[in-house]
Amino acid sequence: MRDLTHDPERLRRVVLVVVALGITLLFLGMIAEFLIALLLAALAAGILLPLNKRLLGRFRGKRTLAASLSLALLFFLGIAPVVIFAVIVATQAVDIAQEVGPWARERLMGSGTTFNRLVERFPELEAARPYRDQILTKLSELGSHVGALAVGAVAAAAGGTLTFFLLLFVMLYATFFFLIDGRETLRKILYYLPLPPEDEERLVSRFVSVARATIKGTGVVGIAQGATGGLGFWVAGIHGAALWATVMAAFSILPGVGTAIVWVPAVLYLFAVGKTLAAILLGVWCLLVVGTIDNFLRPWLVGKDTKMSDLLVLLSTLGGITMFGPVGVIIGPIVAALFVTIWEIYGEVFSDVLPEPAPLSMPRFSSPPIVPGPKGGDS
Repeated sequence: MRDLTHDPERLRRVVLVVVALGITLLFLGMIAEFLIALLLAALAAGILLPLNKRLLGRFRGKRTLAASLSLALLFFLGIAPVVIFAVIVATQAVDIAQEVGPWARERLMGSGTTFNRLVERFPELEAARPYRDQILTKLSELGSHVGALAVGAVAAAAGGTLTFFLLLFVMLYATFFFLIDGRETLRKILYYLPLPPEDEERLVSRFVSVARATIKGTGVVGIAQGATGGLGFWVAGIHGAALWATVMAAFSILPGVGTAIVWVPAVLYLFAVGKTLAAILLGVWCLLVVGTIDNFLRPWLVGKDTKMSDLLVLLSTLGGITMFGPVGVIIGPIVAALFVTIWEIYGEVFSDVLPEPAPLSMPRFSSPPIVPGPKGGDS
């Protein structure tokens, strides 16, 4: 402490850093509810930037007019259709939820039940016949419970409508601001980072590339798989095709299983109720079309932008959803990419003091010793 009192300039800097950090934490805590909206606005501005540049050239540098038109296109071509589709999905979810309980009681508990049809089609289920009433009762209770949960989820979402529109307004306003003055704001933020320009440029380019790759890979692939899967459900006559399309789009982020979590039970259901042809056609469609979209589209859309392993992408996506909710699908991989990049920079900066790791030797597996058998002359 004595050193600080004898060095006023150092004391001034320490106090200034402490005060700045304290006020910054207070400010971030105050706007914590809007941080996700601001991040989404930054991503939206980055996506709209090429379009905004073209409009700037056409409108002779009128930034306000170019940003306004870019924002209008984002709203009418991007946000409004999503909101309308979400209302349709919510309506179908409520309808299905209200039908689950009566369907379970009438189709499962009534005479000529689906259970008997299942036993006829699959004789292996004959052993479960003595427990038929208990099984069907539990299934009916489960159906009613799932329906109540769906209605409750829709009601909760409706209750948060005001909050949603407030965050949407903040996002759109911030996007407009970033389109007009985003580069200058970013330059001021980077100025306060004590990093060389090449490291700052590396972090920014990594952020932009991973955000673009995540939006293209997750968004476009999810929409394509959900749309084709929903089309198959609609043709097969399954009620609530828009709802199941949305669920498939959400599960498309999971590599390997993905949409199969939704369409495999649907195929089994069609088999169980006797719609064999519809079940076969839906299974073939989902297997050959829906399931292969990811293999064709994702490498073409994403390329090598993420430069992360599939395991890291999966963990960061699931972790992002856990921490940030649905938008974690985008935020999670971005955080993971910045994590990897900052440690790469750390390794380069401290390469002179970090020891080289020892080469890993693979374990050698020796073959078991050969025990000589008895000679031909011995007996």
